[in-house]
Amino acid sequence: MKGDDREIRVGFVGNPNCGKTTLFNAVTGSRLKVANWPGVTVERIEGNAVYEGCLLRVVDTPGIYSLTSYTIEEKVTRACLEEGEVDIIVNVLDASSLERNLYLTLQLLEFGIPVILALNMMDLVGAKGITIDIDSLSKRLGGIPVIPVSAREKTGITSLLHAVVSCEMEQSYKVVVPYTPRIESRISKIEKILKSSGRFLNNPRWYAVKLLEQDSRIIHDSSIDFSNVIDQNYEKEIINQKYEYIEKSIKECVKSSQERYGFTDRIDRYMTHPFFGIVLFLGIMALVFFFTFVIGDFLKEYFEAALAGISSYMNYIMKTVHASPWLISLVVDGVIAGVGGILTFLPNIFILFLFLAFLEDSGYMARVAYVMDEIMGKVGLSGKAFLPMILGFGCTVPAVMAARALPSERDRKRTILITPFMSCSAKLPIYVLFSGMFFPRHGLGIAYSLYLIGLLTAIGVAYVTRRIDGYGEGDALLIELPEYKMPDGKTVALYVWDKIKDYLDKAGTTIFLASMILWFLLNQGPLGLASDPSESFAAMFGRGLVPVLAPAGLGDWRIAVALISGLSAKEVVVSSFSVLFGIGNVNSASGMRELMKGLGGFGFGSLNAYAFMIFCLLYSPCIAAVATIKKETGSVIWTAGLILFQLLLAWLASVFVFQTGTLILTLLR
Repeated sequence: MKGDDREIRVGFVGNPNCGKTTLFNAVTGSRLKVANWPGVTVERIEGNAVYEGCLLRVVDTPGIYSLTSYTIEEKVTRACLEEGEVDIIVNVLDASSLERNLYLTLQLLEFGIPVILALNMMDLVGAKGITIDIDSLSKRLGGIPVIPVSAREKTGITSLLHAVVSCEMEQSYKVVVPYTPRIESRISKIEKILKSSGRFLNNPRWYAVKLLEQDSRIIHDSSIDFSNVIDQNYEKEIINQKYEYIEKSIKECVKSSQERYGFTDRIDRYMTHPFFGIVLFLGIMALVFFFTFVIGDFLKEYFEAALAGISSYMNYIMKTVHASPWLISLVVDGVIAGVGGILTFLPNIFILFLFLAFLEDSGYMARVAYVMDEIMGKVGLSGKAFLPMILGFGCTVPAVMAARALPSERDRKRTILITPFMSCSAKLPIYVLFSGMFFPRHGLGIAYSLYLIGLLTAIGVAYVTRRIDGYGEGDALLIELPEYKMPDGKTVALYVWDKIKDYLDKAGTTIFLASMILWFLLNQGPLGLASDPSESFAAMFGRGLVPVLAPAGLGDWRIAVALISGLSAKEVVVSSFSVLFGIGNVNSASGMRELMKGLGGFGFGSLNAYAFMIFCLLYSPCIAAVATIKKETGSVIWTAGLILFQLLLAWLASVFVFQTGTLILTLLR
């Protein structure tokens, strides 16, 4: 299609961490559209760009390492290409890691769709002492356009767009990688069979190679007997020959100063060490929580003062206008106490996400997955399963969604099962409040122990489920370890703002509604308006659970109500205590004293508090996470089973902690 009214469908394809999405954003600007690929839950991002009167419809495909259909991402990207959704492929590469990236390039070139190579991160190449001969690389890849770009610096974008609109749609296919005569003869024979059968005529060589690799989907779709041609699986030979070609290309086209790589290599001697790597990870996370508590608690005092002022001012204004006592109670004791009490934890949440964003953008988190690969393998999962668990420190919802990257349904479900045991940011306010009240000198250590217990519980459950289903070790981990770099300030700021915004949105919606509902349940009973909360509907619900929770040291109806409310969002547990005990700011020093006095009325002490935090750590995730789990697994029964399992485990763990602790204290007296 020629002329200024052309419309070209462009697919951005590349490895994870190659800057593909950043380049996509630089090309399309803010004209984005996010949806799901047909039949799967992996998001597709689409955008438009106009260059020289030509409309470019751009699709950002999921990051993949190859076109072998193992993971959902690989299946989605491959289907996008096979089903003719794109006219041109823009293959985005990390220019500083060509050897790893070029394997996918060679597969794309065999596919037959015109390919343009975008050498991204060229701003880092010079800094690493790397020189790339662009012309030689283009020749080695069959003469395709090779465009140096930097998505971060937004350089080379115009050249890339020009290459796209200038690319010939009818570009003739060239054999880039000549395999050994033994393999080439089999490719020729398969091509002839395919042509005579009328199958896969658009690119018979691609399908011939995949048949030699014994690609299960291609074999199924072809419905042809190739037993007289294909006598074994040639996948390893084909892969090795591709990498031999890549190695020769790198030697010819890339020159580098080896000493410039020393920094990352020296650090990785310790960061990726089987023993020291784990010790350093635990130490780094301990440091993160130290700053989360120390700096967060310092800033929290200003939020507490502001909340106290707002509460007093609203109380004064409403009394001045002679508002009804019930309305004053609803606004001050319900909304402000519930929502405002949660907002005082905002500094702690901010510090936690700031450090997590810093670690992620520096390239460290990929090392954590690599280090944990051996441990995860012993429980039947790969290190890739640890990535969703790390995301669980922030929020369970994206952590559950991240399990899509795992290759098998069994691995995905087992990872989804254990991910909610990680201490998400919503549980942090519970830890801050109760560790501060009952363990003032050791609050940081108590909170850190809960994070470790969640991690160990997840690994333990994975091990038990592996023993039950008899499933072997997890798949080998394939992950790119990016070079260490200073985190980008804009990227970190966007990440933190996105998380803080979610927290504020939840405070203004879920927590607001939960606080109002709880206030009504505390002030209404079977006989109408309840002047005493112990006669309310909430008390009735809570008393029904007291016999169950009593063995865990949680035998008070208000504790039961707080735990029930936490099913909507874990932060609501804290706001519930504000409403249940009528405390304006439960997180302030005076609020903590009031809450301790109220809880102490039935003998609630340090041991009870720790058992309570253990229960909050392990019991069912929030409604949003449950809905995500149901969507990802596609099974109501499996999701219900997960909820019941986690409730039972939380009860057993808290009972064990309380009863064992009580026994030890009794023996010590």
